[in-house]
Amino acid sequence: MEKNWMDSFIDQLLARAKEAGIDPAEVCTTESGHFMAGAMEGNIDSYEVSATRSLGLRGMVDGRMGYASTEAFDEDAVTLLIQGVKERAALAEAKEQDEIFAGDPVYPELTAPESDVEGVSAEEKLALCLQLEREALAADPRIVKSEGAQVMTGTGSLRLVNSFGLHLYTELPLGGSVACGVGLVAKDGEHTTTGGEYKTTHCFRELDGSAIARAAVEDTLSMLHAAPVETGVYRAVIRWDAMRSLLSTFSGIFSAENAQQKLSLLAGREGEAIAAPCVTLMDDPLLPGGFGTAAFDGEGSASRTKAVIQDGVLKTLLHSRKTARKQGVETTGNASRSGVGGPIHVSPTNLFIQPGRKDLAALLEQMDDGLLITELGGLHAGANPVSGDFSLIAKGFLIVNGRKERPVEQITIAGNFYQLLREIREVGSDLEFRGGRIGCPSVDVGTLSVSGAAH
Repeated sequence: MEKNWMDSFIDQLLARAKEAGIDPAEVCTTESGHFMAGAMEGNIDSYEVSATRSLGLRGMVDGRMGYASTEAFDEDAVTLLIQGVKERAALAEAKEQDEIFAGDPVYPELTAPESDVEGVSAEEKLALCLQLEREALAADPRIVKSEGAQVMTGTGSLRLVNSFGLHLYTELPLGGSVACGVGLVAKDGEHTTTGGEYKTTHCFRELDGSAIARAAVEDTLSMLHAAPVETGVYRAVIRWDAMRSLLSTFSGIFSAENAQQKLSLLAGREGEAIAAPCVTLMDDPLLPGGFGTAAFDGEGSASRTKAVIQDGVLKTLLHSRKTARKQGVETTGNASRSGVGGPIHVSPTNLFIQPGRKDLAALLEQMDDGLLITELGGLHAGANPVSGDFSLIAKGFLIVNGRKERPVEQITIAGNFYQLLREIREVGSDLEFRGGRIGCPSVDVGTLSVSGAAH
């Protein structure tokens, strides 16, 4: 069996590494399978199937950590990996080094969500892709063009083995993933707009192509004849998808690694109120069905659920073993690998604002008059992830008497993320992840400064 072959290769590599003076040492392997198909103008215009396998070796050489990686699994690869680790360790200058972790005594037991990713044929995926575009284009004469439909599936796994005897294995994500969507162009008179819809799940047969196509059409048509509002300060609700984009952009402020490098203003502020009392921000690697769910982190520490912010109070930053050691606290199990052959960093698992009780309609009714922000642009150029300042292109709707009056575009919203957290008035009940590791409900953020049309 391939697993036994892989185990034998890893055992050989660890033994050779120890002989070469790399001790302790750790091997991380990843395997992934990816399918992607795209449709345009009634034809499949892109098709890709790939499978990759990578291995990384890291270990201590004279008190310094070295790293190396390969996609080959032979005798030459063993030699090059050992050489690479020793060369990288000789160049390491950081005062605080990563460590090889012997492991925790107990790891949580996780149940993978129901999934059929492995059993779905390519023909079924291609049929769904074509269906999405076909039904969306036929739904309304104002839908004049497709920007393309896509269907993607993915599976993966990670194995972590070290010279202390630790041997961990998990699927990433648990159950695999399926995503599909379609982008559209609508035109009415002289006005043209774009929109679309996508859906991500673990189970292909849960996807309703007709419903996704209808939602894409509705989203696109809803922005026809959008126009800016006048410049001013507006009451505002940020819809879950736009709020998720904002939280994703600023999620790095909750990293202890960033705080210790002075790239976050939250260093040393544990125990302080940094958000409104209605805000609880969770990082939950044990979330059932989550796309960041795993029993252990990138260093092999057991996963655990934790509140980063609870009732507005900063409870903890996210830690790896190195950042925790530096601060004199326990790791939160948020060590992360961007690849098998690189240093450990800190990142969230399933990070989300805990939902409240009111749906979006109730939030709008409570706001009465203001703006519903549904889309943000310019997040890379218009947001400073250190200071928290942002100035972002936005779309949405003008709300009058708690109801949508008309679509709005060509506006810019400006503010500061730290201040926005403190001024949140209420959190909605419509928590969404949509296949990512960061989720948000809609949020009543109080007021926002808006640049739009001149008075």
